[in-house]
Amino acid sequence: MHRLILGLFLLCLAMPAKAADTDFNTWLRGMRQDAMAQGISAATLDRALAGVQPIPRVIELDHSQPESKLTFQQYLDRVVSQTRRDTARQRYIDNKGLLDTIGARYGVPPRYIVALWGIETNFGGNIGNFSVIASLATLAYDGRRAAFFRKELINALQIIQTDGIDPHTMIGSWAGAMGQSQFMPSSYLAYAVSYGGSGGPDIWNKLDDVFASIANYLSHVGWKADQRWGDTVRVPPGFDSSLAGKDQKRTIGEWAKLGVTLSDGRALQADPQQRAFLLQPGGSDGPSFLAYDNFNVILRWNNSSSFAVAVGYLADSVN
Repeated sequence: MHRLILGLFLLCLAMPAKAADTDFNTWLRGMRQDAMAQGISAATLDRALAGVQPIPRVIELDHSQPESKLTFQQYLDRVVSQTRRDTARQRYIDNKGLLDTIGARYGVPPRYIVALWGIETNFGGNIGNFSVIASLATLAYDGRRAAFFRKELINALQIIQTDGIDPHTMIGSWAGAMGQSQFMPSSYLAYAVSYGGSGGPDIWNKLDDVFASIANYLSHVGWKADQRWGDTVRVPPGFDSSLAGKDQKRTIGEWAKLGVTLSDGRALQADPQQRAFLLQPGGSDGPSFLAYDNFNVILRWNNSSSFAVAVGYLADSVN
């Protein structure tokens, strides 16, 4: 027994200390040194980190995220409700000139811009009310995925330094996703656009920047302007469900030969040589979809098949 206790003690000594084993102010001093080594000025750090303390609610939310108990259909009904569909159509009408111009510039149909805007923040109505700096500092300190959030905190500091954004107005979700497009700081640095060309991008308040940033993201990660996201389809009785999955790509012509049709029974309309995989997110008894290359682009935004289908459904409701 004594040997076991001694062994456990020595093992604990050998384990690296987590951030939370250090008090926050000590950790923050180390964070400042790291940020300065990466080019963040002392003035920026003083402005951004003044008074920053861990946010208990952020830790609570991060540690209590249960796996979703919603079925696929329940998720779809919630995220793409009739109210949201109606609102999406109206928001497109309200901003048609701007959306059409941005869509043409980036090669992304406006309906997908509206759909992502609608699902991420309910068309700008729910961008979050957490300080991005404080949230990221909390998550970087707390230890779970600390390295990821530490990098995002450095990125957020870079945005403050480069674009002159007031850290007090840099608000977002508890996880640090910012503005009406809910970009993490790394995505902001890579894809956010100042559509008018003056000053830094304002994805909190300026719809032209919000729309252009969403379109720029999709364009850069491979959006194909001549394709849809996918199609709702019908599979024949006795269909082999093992043919579903991302690793089972076939041409539209091959899917047609296997008896797959559009959900209303019509023949598949896409180019017979276009490749797609069959998706059954609700299981073999649920709805089926043929997912095209643009579906994978949406997955780059959020790696959830249910999310990607919801974006496609909401986009389809705009037209």
